[in-house]
Amino acid sequence: MQQPNWLVTGGAGFIGSNFVRSVRREARFGVVNLDKLTYAGHLENLTDLADDPGHHFVCGDIGDATLVDALLDEYRPAAIVNFAAESHVDRSILGPQEFIQTNVVGTHTLLQCVLRYWKSLDSSQADGFRFLHVSTDEVYGSLGPQDPPFTENSQYRPNSPYAASKAAADHLVRAYHETFGLPVLTTNCSNNYGPYQHPEKLIPLMIGNGWAGRLLPVYGDGRQIRDWLYVQDHCDALRLVLERGRAGETYNIGGDCERTNLDIVQELCRLLDQADPAGAPHTRLIAHVADRPGHDRRYAIDACKMQQELGWKPRVSFDAGLAATLRWYAEHPGWVAAVSAGAHERWLETNYGGRDPAAAPGAAG
Repeated sequence: MQQPNWLVTGGAGFIGSNFVRSVRREARFGVVNLDKLTYAGHLENLTDLADDPGHHFVCGDIGDATLVDALLDEYRPAAIVNFAAESHVDRSILGPQEFIQTNVVGTHTLLQCVLRYWKSLDSSQADGFRFLHVSTDEVYGSLGPQDPPFTENSQYRPNSPYAASKAAADHLVRAYHETFGLPVLTTNCSNNYGPYQHPEKLIPLMIGNGWAGRLLPVYGDGRQIRDWLYVQDHCDALRLVLERGRAGETYNIGGDCERTNLDIVQELCRLLDQADPAGAPHTRLIAHVADRPGHDRRYAIDACKMQQELGWKPRVSFDAGLAATLRWYAEHPGWVAAVSAGAHERWLETNYGGRDPAAAPGAAG
C-alpha cells in the first residue's frame, strides 16, 4: 500500500524543518515540503533529507493557488501542516506588507485550495483529514507581572504587525471551520529554541556573537519575559495534536519556562565561559540598546489542555536544551556561514546599527 502523505508548508524553516525531520524519522508518512525559501527558509536545513525518497521538496508560495491545487491533486495528502509565515517581529516593524501578504493573504489562499480539495475527498478520507495551522502566543498580546498565563480562551490583543497578521490568519482558519466545516486545528506556541534556528534570533545570535567576541545587544533593560520551549518538544506536541486533537479546537503549547531575555543572555555567557575560557567573562560583552517599538513585556502559556486531553508535557529541561543548542551551533559552523550570508549582515546593520553607537548590530526578542 502506498505511504500516505502530509503536505507541510514552510518546512524549510526552523520549526518546520525540525518537524519534517521528526516525521520522516518514523517514516509513517511521506512529506511534501512546500517552502518559498525566504530569509528564514534554507535548503541547508534539509541536507540530511536529500536522499530520502519519502521527502519531496517544492520551492513555492502558499499564495500560488495553481501550484497548491496541483500539489493537492498529485499527492493527495491526508493532512496539511501550515508553518509558512513571515515570523520575525523586528522585520515586521521595518516592512509589514510582506507579513500581510504571506500570513493573511497567503493563508487565505491556502485555505481556499484546501477547502476545494477536502470537498473532493470521499467520506472516509474527508473524515480523517486535518488542517493544522501553527501559530504563536504573540496573538494574545502582553501580560502584566502577576497576570495568569495565556489560555486558549484568552482575548486576542496583538501589538506588532507580525502578531496582528498571525491573529488574522488564526481567525480565518477558525472561520473556515465554523462556516464551511473544514476540519482544522490551531496551535499557539511559546518561544522555540534549538537546532536550525535562524542566526538573527535571540539565542543563536548571542551564541554567534559570543563566539566571535562581538557585543551582545540586549533590548532595553532586558527584563522582557518569554516562555521557552525546545523545538523537538514542540514537534512532538504538534504530532499529537494532528493525530489526536479535536477538529475545530485550539491548543496552546508552552514550555512552562519563563525567563527574561537578560537571564537567557547571562546563562549563555556562563556556557560560553565553559566552552571558551579564553574569552571569559562573556558577560563583559553585554550591551543594552534602545528597545524596539511596542515590545511586549511578558508572555506565558498555560498548556493544561495539552496535558489533560493529549497527555503531553515538555520533556527537555531548559538547561539541557540550551546546552544542547550551543553545542549544535558550535558543531555546525558551515551551516551558520551558509545562512548568514551578506543579506543577513546587511539586515542586522539596517535594523540595529543606529540604535546605539556603542552596540554592534544585532538583537532579538
